[in-house]
Amino acid sequence: MSRGVRILLGAQFLTALADNAILFTAIAMLFNEQGSGQVNGQAAHGAWYVPALQASFLVAFVLLAPWAGPFADRRPKPHVLLTGNVLKAAGAALMFVGVEPLVAYALVGAGAAIYGPAKYGILPELVGSDRLVRANGWIEGSTILAIVLGTVVGSRVADRSVPLALVMVMACYASSAAAALALPRLAATQPDAAAGIRTFVGRMRTLFETSTARFAMLGNSLFWASAAVLRLLLVAWAPVVLLTTSATDVADLTLFLALGIVAGALVVPRLIPIGRLRRARLAAYAMGVCILVFSLVATAWPARAVLVAIGVCGGMFLVPINAALQNIGHRTIGSGRAVALQSFFENSAMLTSVGIYTAAVGYGARPVGSIVVVGVFVLIATTVVSWHLPPDPAVDSPGDDDVAPAAR
Repeated sequence: MSRGVRILLGAQFLTALADNAILFTAIAMLFNEQGSGQVNGQAAHGAWYVPALQASFLVAFVLLAPWAGPFADRRPKPHVLLTGNVLKAAGAALMFVGVEPLVAYALVGAGAAIYGPAKYGILPELVGSDRLVRANGWIEGSTILAIVLGTVVGSRVADRSVPLALVMVMACYASSAAAALALPRLAATQPDAAAGIRTFVGRMRTLFETSTARFAMLGNSLFWASAAVLRLLLVAWAPVVLLTTSATDVADLTLFLALGIVAGALVVPRLIPIGRLRRARLAAYAMGVCILVFSLVATAWPARAVLVAIGVCGGMFLVPINAALQNIGHRTIGSGRAVALQSFFENSAMLTSVGIYTAAVGYGARPVGSIVVVGVFVLIATTVVSWHLPPDPAVDSPGDDDVAPAAR
């Protein structure tokens, strides 16, 4: 692992930890103040507020997608990482001084939307295509660990002191920004990159002309849409099936899922190299089967074991398609813009899937039945998105189907 990748891992770990700590800090702030019937001097909000808080973070990825990618490709990516962290820290500071959490967390989301294309887009500039899957595995593993640690530490510190938790969050963003400044000096990959909605749609068409890019983009969206609903389902499923009454127990279930994703991300470079992307669909099929199996379990330890298996399959599916998309984007429309497109699709898919699930719950959908629906959806969607995948894609060869005709 090169020095640049190690620094990037540290920067990503700190910023992802803070992203999750600030969410649970905001939730703790609301819970603490609801007892007095006040939130920032206003009447306490209803049950809709926490989902709205999460949505405010995701919406920025969709709205800023036409501009986030070109922004990353026009500038040295370490500078873009710095900008993203500054915006995130500003959002945390707004929350610290009592600004409406929806507004403050939306600014954090804007920083994350800018940070994302540079985070993944810088990898092809730091490592060769032969090590891209491994580097992605480290990034994904580091991110998942940061999510777990941010959830655990953020919630516990916020329960003791919300201001202290926000100071911790701002310190993490500041440290991540400092790490970005220590990255190797890199030139802008495409300083004349155009931006705007029309250009964004054109780039989308260019990228979607390749079957491998379509598989990677839609497969990524499939994973995150399923993961978003599955996380919500765990909250509803555990009290019904395991008779769980503690939020900590539900969080522990999420922890097993996250650990599985880390394990899958670490082992996948040996099993699915970037030139054998077609194998990734097998991991998605296995993930769908494991979700169906999860609907059958009724005790804690089997549930934890199956969640680990779901996570392993998910990690093995996610990492290689991310690497393939970065490689294709680096050769065609620009890695930053490819990742911005990826963020647009995956966050749109998450918002849509969560909205559909919320509506289904309103009509009386049960947790176990919903889990079956998610498993079947993964199996069918995987078949659809991999239908025209080439038999043996070799994305590191610019003459193959994986490079869009418009970019040749």
